[in-house]
Amino acid sequence: MKILTINPGSTSTKVAVFDKLHRVAKETIKHDDGELLSFETLADQLPLRTTVILDFLAGNYFHLKDIDGFIARGGLMKPVPSGLYEVNDAMLDDLKNNKYGTHASNLGGQIARSLAEQVGKKAYIADPVVVDEMEDVAKFSGLNGITRRSLFHALNQKAVARRYAEKIEVPYENLDLIVAHLGGGISIGYHKKGRVVDVNNALDGDGPFTPERAGSLPVSSVIDLAYSGEYNKKELLKLVRAYGGMFSYLDTKDAEEVSDMLESGRVEARRVVDAMVYQIAKAIGALYGVTKGSLDAIILTGGLAYNQDIIQPLIDMIDHLGDIAIYPGENELESLAFNMHAYLTGVTDAKTY
Repeated sequence: MKILTINPGSTSTKVAVFDKLHRVAKETIKHDDGELLSFETLADQLPLRTTVILDFLAGNYFHLKDIDGFIARGGLMKPVPSGLYEVNDAMLDDLKNNKYGTHASNLGGQIARSLAEQVGKKAYIADPVVVDEMEDVAKFSGLNGITRRSLFHALNQKAVARRYAEKIEVPYENLDLIVAHLGGGISIGYHKKGRVVDVNNALDGDGPFTPERAGSLPVSSVIDLAYSGEYNKKELLKLVRAYGGMFSYLDTKDAEEVSDMLESGRVEARRVVDAMVYQIAKAIGALYGVTKGSLDAIILTGGLAYNQDIIQPLIDMIDHLGDIAIYPGENELESLAFNMHAYLTGVTDAKTY
């Protein structure tokens, strides 16, 4: 059983082939910034992204007809419950037209369907970033007309939560967990009996600041910035989503570079890292406050979980809250393969978008 997994990012396309759940080939295909900027729209990148995946398959002696399951990272769509979804016409239309927002992950379902159709098969996505299981009370913002959105690293959060559940031999649906995905974006979710009932919006400005995102900001100051004349709307959104956080202080999004700064004794780097860790710990503590003492574990995951200059101080701040499990990395391709394998073996059904 061969499974093709696809994860398009802003500057790369990650792709892998799995034999059942065993990864047999993987590559992160880097795209030149200038090349991508030459495309007028996101959808215009589709031929390029599709071609590099076909080249990857050929280079590893696979043909499309060898693939039993085609699955990609889900993009910005309407809110949906957790699960695996067939890429149908309605989903394809929303992704092509960026109806719910523009992000490179919108290409995932388009690429998977384009490849699958060539051999008469269907394509799927699983646990897209718009998975919405939030309780009503968690959606209140404090201003009538603005509702908090569920927009987070659902694919990896769900996957590591289930891995932890398997490890301790307790069903995921019986556990209460806080899962913190620590990467370029940071999302911290409260998993209550198998549902993510509260989580920060990891893209639009909510929660801790990250290597590249500003996180929650004082509202009046943001209004002042918006009316300063220095930025238009597009520039301001890019500032808080891609050039905020650690980057705005240290001119890098690379945590390893920041670790080098710490080693060299750069005081400002220490202050920024301490502040980011502080905000992450505070966000975890805020969710702990609504668990009513029934928390089973805190799970730390994402790329930053590899970095000891970040993860160890964080553990030191939160270890009094309960058991901590660490699953470094994003694990998105593995998570996609897990979901596709579960569907192909009849363990789970596909949902309709």
